[in-house]
Amino acid sequence: MAVVRDLRVLLRLGGFRRLLAVRLLSQGADGVYQVALAAYVVFSPEKQTSAAAIASAMAVLLLPYSLVGPFAGVLLDRWRRRQVFLYGNLLRALLACATAALIVAQVPDWLFYASALCVTAVNRFVLAGLSAALPRVVDDERLVMANSLSPTAGTLAATAGGGLAFLVRLLAADSDAAVVLLGAALYLGAALASLRLGREQLGPDRALVRPSLSTALSGTARDLAAAVRHLAAPARREAAWALGTMTLMRFCYGALLVLVLMLCRYALSATPEAGLALLGLALGVSGAGFFVAAVVTPWAAGRFGAVRWIALCAAAAAVLELALGLPFATVPLLVAAFVLGLTTQGAKIATDTIVQSSVDDGFRGRVFSLYDVLFNLAFVGAAGLAALLLPPDGRSSVLVVTVACVYGAVAVTMARFERW
Repeated sequence: MAVVRDLRVLLRLGGFRRLLAVRLLSQGADGVYQVALAAYVVFSPEKQTSAAAIASAMAVLLLPYSLVGPFAGVLLDRWRRRQVFLYGNLLRALLACATAALIVAQVPDWLFYASALCVTAVNRFVLAGLSAALPRVVDDERLVMANSLSPTAGTLAATAGGGLAFLVRLLAADSDAAVVLLGAALYLGAALASLRLGREQLGPDRALVRPSLSTALSGTARDLAAAVRHLAAPARREAAWALGTMTLMRFCYGALLVLVLMLCRYALSATPEAGLALLGLALGVSGAGFFVAAVVTPWAAGRFGAVRWIALCAAAAAVLELALGLPFATVPLLVAAFVLGLTTQGAKIATDTIVQSSVDDGFRGRVFSLYDVLFNLAFVGAAGLAALLLPPDGRSSVLVVTVACVYGAVAVTMARFERW
């Protein structure tokens, strides 16, 4: 296979191997920590979970990506990246241990969320640093290959970490603190793995002249505003509409995820352990939908056009989400998870393609930063709406119908846009 051959070529590079080890351990720990957070908030037998608690957990996981993310690069251009990996992962290991202690002590929820928020905020710097450091360990000829394979390997590591956390949580009752400590151990492993890289090996170059920190931070804010103005131009109308559409579809997916969490916890499972197992199955099925979307979308977007493919994905989600969601039963729920994974990821791939081809190269990075902010804020906003609409057991016809209407509006709007 070409992927295996490409990976074998990259692994001959010692610097790439060491950086990849840091990524795998770090993102594997992220997967463990995220599942531990969800399990503690949603599936602890002693806690009466609410949709508001789930919304708070999602905010903890995603807001750092939206609020800290655009500014992370400014600081990474001033700090040695190897030291970011070392001290960042050591700090996360320490904070994760503190989180485990807070779980055992059964402290007020706000203190637990504050600790978890610190862990995920540091994560933004580590992930950005991993991408920024890649050109320092791979030559220009292999950089595209490395940019394709390295993040994919990290995602697989996060998925494997999440699976390991599910396994530990299911095998050992009341083990939320133990799962968090497993994440802390992996963070520590990532910190130790970074020591195999040279202190100055990953940059940044000290000889480069940079503006002051305050100038750089204010410049980042101006860059995001410039990205908005660039998208507002008539020539980029297609990209602006695609971004707006994807933001709404991400909003729908986030609201339905909260509904699924509540259904798995209360309506469809007799025990928290059974609910956690059902959630793991639903997420796995949704992940299969993501994979199918990656295979199908290049053909579908070529056959129908990227805008029409987005409209088709939204239309399919509107019809099938309504038909499969209203029974509030296990098998339709799993089918819906697959459909929504396929349609959401299919629309995202098409949106990425539209943005990459429509936006000027000088603005592309800034537009994708804006995209990242909108993507995560929509998810958090959806969780907040779900917290208002969902009853204790998660059975909310109002939410299912509302989401179907949003999907339908997206489908109609994008179909009309294609004819303009």
